[in-house]
This record gives sequence, C-alpha cells and structure tokens, in this order.
Amino acid sequence: MLQDGQISVHERHEPTWREVSIGFVSTYPPTQCGLATFTAATRAAIASRPAGGRTGVVQIVDGHERSRRAEVMGWLHTSDSASRRRAAAALRNFDVTVVQHEFGIYGGRDGEHVVDLLDELTTPRVVVLHTVLSAPTAHQRAVLEQVAARADRLVVMSGIARARLVEIHGIDPADVLVIPHGATPNLGPVPTGRTALTWGLIGPGKGIEWAIDAFATLRDLDPPGRYVVTGQTHPKVAELHGEAYKDSLRARAASSAAAGVVTFDDRYCDEPGLLRLIRGADVVLLPYDSTEQVTSGVLVEALASGKPVVATAFPHAVELLSGGAGVVVAHRDPQALGAALRAVLTDQVLRARLTAAALQLAPSLFWSAVADRYVALATELEVPGLRIAARAAR
Repeated sequence: MLQDGQISVHERHEPTWREVSIGFVSTYPPTQCGLATFTAATRAAIASRPAGGRTGVVQIVDGHERSRRAEVMGWLHTSDSASRRRAAAALRNFDVTVVQHEFGIYGGRDGEHVVDLLDELTTPRVVVLHTVLSAPTAHQRAVLEQVAARADRLVVMSGIARARLVEIHGIDPADVLVIPHGATPNLGPVPTGRTALTWGLIGPGKGIEWAIDAFATLRDLDPPGRYVVTGQTHPKVAELHGEAYKDSLRARAASSAAAGVVTFDDRYCDEPGLLRLIRGADVVLLPYDSTEQVTSGVLVEALASGKPVVATAFPHAVELLSGGAGVVVAHRDPQALGAALRAVLTDQVLRARLTAAALQLAPSLFWSAVADRYVALATELEVPGLRIAARAAR
C-alpha cells in the first residue's frame, strides 16, 4: 500500500511499438465527476486490449478522496511543487502521458498550475481538453495557449471544439485530434413505452426545470408520458447549497400539471445499474442550459445505447445529432421541448428512424474503438518514424 505522498516507481520498460505504455493525470474514482469517470473508463479500455501496454494514473486529489486502486501510482496536489515533481517522476515510467484538462482542477487562477506540471514532464504529452470556450477571458486564453504550446498533441471530443482551437487560439490543425468520448455497448430490445430519462450529477444548469414544464404540456397523452431524473446532486453543488436545487425541482413538479409524471431517483448508479436504466428508456432528454458544452458523456452514452435523443442546442448535441439521431430545440423553451417529446413519444415511425441513426453512430463511440485511437496516437508519438510519417500525411 502506498503511504501518504509516495509514488511507486518501477523499472522502466522499453516497449515495442505494439506495447506503448500510457500514464494518465486526472481526477479519478472515488471522486465523482465527469473527468474521473472518463479517465477510469479510457484506461480500462486501453488496458483490456489484447496487445495493450502498461497503464497507470496519477490522481489529482485536492479536496478529494484518494483512490487506492492498483493502477493509481500516486496523488497530485496541484498547488504543491514537490507533489508535481513526484508526479512527473512517476510519469517518466511511461512512454506517453495523457493529461486531462479542465480550467478548475489544477489550482491557481483558471487552473494555471497545469502549465507547471507540463513543464516537469519529459515524455510526449497528450492533453485532452474537456472544455473549449467560445469567448474565453484573456487569462483563460493565455492558459490554454500555454498548455497547447507544451503539448505534443491536443485531443478534443468534437469538431466544434477543434474549430474553436483553430479559429480562436490560432492552433495548428495538425496538432489537434478529434477522438470521441467513449461509451459501453448497451444495445437491447427497443422499449415501446413513453419514458424519458435524464441522468448524471444534478445541479443548476442541467435545465431540468424546463423539462418538468415541458411534461406539464403532455398531460393529455394516453397512456401518459413519464419523466425519470436519476442521479445525486453534484458534490460541489451539495457542498455549497445542499439539496436546494433538487428540492426546488420536486416542488416545481408537485405544483404543476407534471405532478405524478416526474420521478426523482437519487441513487448514484454503478455502471450495470445505469446501463439497465438507459435500456429501459424510450428517449433520452438533455435539456441543458449551456451554450458552451462541446463534450457530453451522457449524450454519447445515449447514442451508444441506440436511444433517440431530445436535446437543447448545446454544441456537442448539434454536432452529433445532425445525422438524424435526435431532435435539437432551443434553450429554456418548455413548449419546444414538449413538442419534440410529443413527436418522439407518440410517432413510432419517427422514433424508429431516430433509433436507426443512433445505432449507426454507436460502434464508433464504443470504448474499444476509442481505446484504439488513443493507442494509435501514443504509438505515433513514441515511435519517431511513425510520428514523422503521420505529420507528413496531415
């Protein structure tokens, strides 16, 4: 068992190109956040490949519980320079380091301490950008561009995020790769009911209030529709405001025509439970307020399960649903949400068409496909001949 502050250091393994080893820097379970879940799933998918190389994780722990999983080699306190040096020392035991980036997790103004970490790393660096803003502040822009200058390759999960990096930050398109957010295959019998599902960590900005109001417009349906909201309050929201947001949603539903139609499930579902829940839904509803969201793991999981989606026009939804796997409506518009839900829940031909489009997208979103893309990128960066050839081909 690692003691507080220790990093395990192994003998360096010199791999062939088939065995490239990858170290990750990120939040990590038991921390409950999107980056933690994403990194755990990505690492597991890479490790499970038949020819997969070693993987390991340095967990960002400021304010979070430490993971004791076997793959965790140490913990990074982002404001502690000694901790950063220990993290960098551990990551030298891997051929390539994959750094997950959000502005709020590395300490300093706009997470600027990530730059110090990148300066400590000596192996090729891949930075996965989970947020790319359309109108960054001057300091956010400066931090991201310092990150980009130190990365051997940037990864984003949507074309709109890549376009923003090129157009707003002037980054060379050859340095930015789009690899989608992954999801677990979850295909099963197609339900024939009228259940809409929203899930994830709950907090202001999820737009669930507009979805409740939308269901209030559907009380004439026979049989009636049903709206299930599953997930715990986001830990940061709970720390500051307790359950005030979720309590307000319950009160809103109870006092409206949606009374009896909306169900709140406060569980934090493990993956098997969540997959069963998704399979039982007829449509996935993403009523988010954000106009900035260029990555949505929930959206990808819905499509990987072959589910029709009704979503507000956040960038990732506009991009992924353009091929016909869902319906996109305006933000904060219960009438538009209600009309889209009515169509999808009552028109079997429409629902079948949306489902078929989702099923066509699904294989490219499975974790196995995503893992192959990361391993190919790591191999390109590790093997000089491949790196030169890949850049020449761009």
